[in-house]
Amino acid sequence: MTKTIAIIPARGGSKRLPKKNINLLGEIPLIAHSILFAKKHAFIEEVYVSTDDKEIKKIALQYGAIVVDRPLSLSGDFETTVSALKHVLETVDEQVENVVLLQATNPLRPEKMLAEAFQLFQEQECDSLFTVSQKHHKLGKINNNKFEPFNYEIGQRSQDLEPLYYENGLLYITKAKLILDDIIISENAFPYQINHIFATLDIDTQEDFEYAEYLYNKLITHNS
Repeated sequence: MTKTIAIIPARGGSKRLPKKNINLLGEIPLIAHSILFAKKHAFIEEVYVSTDDKEIKKIALQYGAIVVDRPLSLSGDFETTVSALKHVLETVDEQVENVVLLQATNPLRPEKMLAEAFQLFQEQECDSLFTVSQKHHKLGKINNNKFEPFNYEIGQRSQDLEPLYYENGLLYITKAKLILDDIIISENAFPYQINHIFATLDIDTQEDFEYAEYLYNKLITHNS
C-alpha cells in the first residue's frame, strides 16, 4: 500500500543551542510543534521522528510520533538530512510514496501551507516541491576589500530589483524513490512561494529561539 508520511529529523547534539529540540516554545517542546502540525493533516498517514537522543525520543512518543532510532553513523555534524530520511524509509515496512519533510528548527508555519502545497504537488504531478521566499535586499560580494553588487547596479531603486528567492526550510515534499537515490530537491522541483514572516525563522542560536518566542507570543498566542 502506498502512503504519504511525514519525517522530522531531530538530532540531540546541537552545539550552538544545546537541547534546542526539547526547549519549550510556548508550553510545549520545540519538536512537538512540527509533530502536531503534521498530525493535523489527514493525508499524512504516519509521523516519524528520526533521532539519536533519548529525551527527544520520549517527547516524540508522548506527542504521537513513531520514533526511528538513528544510528551514530548517521548522527554526526556533517551527516546530510537525506541520510536520515533514507534510513527511515529503509526501516519502515510499508511502501511509501511521498515524504513530507518538516524541520524541527522551523516550528512556526502558516496554517494552510501544507494542505495547499500538497494539493499543488499532486495536481502538477511533481516529484518534489519545496518552499521559497522572495529576498528584497541589495546583495553583493566583497573581493579584495571592494564591494561588488550582485543583483543590482549602484543607484538602482530597491523596488526595481529583479526578484531573487531563497530556500526557507518551511516545507519539503518529495517522492520516496528520490530520497532512496539521495535526493530531496530534484532538478525540476516545484518552488512553492511563501512570503510570510514565519519563513524568516530558522532556529540555530539563542537569538533565533528568542525571535521564535516573540513571533509565537505575538502571532499565535494572541490570535488563539
